[in-house]
Amino acid sequence: MTSQKSAEEPAAEENTPESTAAVSAEASVENRLQEENDLLRQENARFRDQWVRAVAETDNVRKRSQRDLEEAAKYGIASFARDMAGVLENLKRASDSIPAGARENDALLNKLGEGVDLTLYELLNIFERYGIERIDPLDKKFDHNLHQAVAQVDRDDIPPGMVVQVVQAGYTLGDRLLMPAMVVVSRQGEPPKTVDETA
Repeated sequence: MTSQKSAEEPAAEENTPESTAAVSAEASVENRLQEENDLLRQENARFRDQWVRAVAETDNVRKRSQRDLEEAAKYGIASFARDMAGVLENLKRASDSIPAGARENDALLNKLGEGVDLTLYELLNIFERYGIERIDPLDKKFDHNLHQAVAQVDRDDIPPGMVVQVVQAGYTLGDRLLMPAMVVVSRQGEPPKTVDETA
């Protein structure tokens, strides 16, 4: 019997005001849940972005701290090295001021000179161990990054811009300049003025 409705088949829903209200309420709840879901997703994305930024900032701070520690270890002795460079220069001047002939003729002066030379040699070894390098640019091209010109002299026998005298040697610590070398630099002499004798 196909023409008769069986008792098991559900009855067709009718569009009653109660059923329309129920559908409307269900749609309203669904919309509200969808909005809450969207808000939670946005908040989740915002928190994730903040977390990623915080992790990156923490990593940057860690790297910066590591770099600062390395620089402090490497360049922490800069002011001490600058002071000791003056001592080294005084020892070098003392050693250079003793004439070689005078050392040979005077045993006491020879012993004193040897003591100064040994102290100078030991100090140079300590400087080398700590990465402190002496700049002695005689007969080299002037470099404003490492040298400070205290005077210029006219020289026609060498090109302009060459260091012709070192007043005081300079020093570097690693890749940093501790003290510039104080130098005298050559410049091109003025050409001789010609006098017009026909007048």
